[in-house]
Amino acid sequence: GGGGQLAAWPIPGLGGPRGAWGTSPLAPRGSCSASSRAPEVTLTPERYPVRRLPFSVVSEDDLSALEQVVPGRVITDPEELEAPNLDWLRTVRGSSKVLLRPRTTQEVAHILRYCHERNLAVNPQGGNTGMVGGSTPVFDEIILSTALMDQVLSFHDVSGVLVCQAGCVLEALSQYVEERGFIMPLDLGAKGSCHIGGNVATNAGGLRFLRYGSLRGTVLGLEVVSWGHLPPGTGPASGDLARPVGSEATLGCSLVSPGPHPGRGGYTRHPALWLPTRQRCTSCPHEGLLWGLFP
Repeated sequence: GGGGQLAAWPIPGLGGPRGAWGTSPLAPRGSCSASSRAPEVTLTPERYPVRRLPFSVVSEDDLSALEQVVPGRVITDPEELEAPNLDWLRTVRGSSKVLLRPRTTQEVAHILRYCHERNLAVNPQGGNTGMVGGSTPVFDEIILSTALMDQVLSFHDVSGVLVCQAGCVLEALSQYVEERGFIMPLDLGAKGSCHIGGNVATNAGGLRFLRYGSLRGTVLGLEVVSWGHLPPGTGPASGDLARPVGSEATLGCSLVSPGPHPGRGGYTRHPALWLPTRQRCTSCPHEGLLWGLFP
């Protein structure tokens, strides 16, 4: 999938029957052995009552056309496709036969334009660390991976505004800004493999939500590609920014994310409180916020 090795543990009772992966009619591309071992997870359409919409099926002509857009980065090897077809909890599994790895916004625009014209379904995927299967294909959608879009484009050392591509891993961004005396306003348990584009698409909260607020307040602009078009970046004054943040990539692919990163203080104090009742535990954070303290 996206920015790191997929670690998954089977959950008792959720594993499906073992079956043959089958032979793809598409010629394998990529550098993997020819293993065809199937994951022990039931296909999503067999687990849930979902219906495939009338999208086209990827053909060899489609692969040739996409190869012209992202040379050497069209993956059809079944073994390489096992991980991106499977969610982190091993509860849902898609049957995508194609994964694309663009590096630039322009490549993404060409891909989406072509798929729109050919009526091909696309499933954007970042680190694939979600807990609800939102980044995993349901049927045979083309997986559009942001794993190679991992560049920091600019950083302002006074305002703390960072501009980066959607495939940047959150932990790498945290290290980048901390070396410059700043701190990311977002922190997650999956920071070692989740992508900032996926964080924006899901409006991720995380451990610093009460301190810095949601990503709708810390993301200053986005470059979004939808059906092959390249609309200009939107700002907070336009009101449009709230739509792609948290849209689960249903409105388009957010590819460049600038946002402010508060300066990191020299030290912090962490008092420990022992409270007598559950009611006091729930009311204490609110009282602390009124006093300017952040839990």
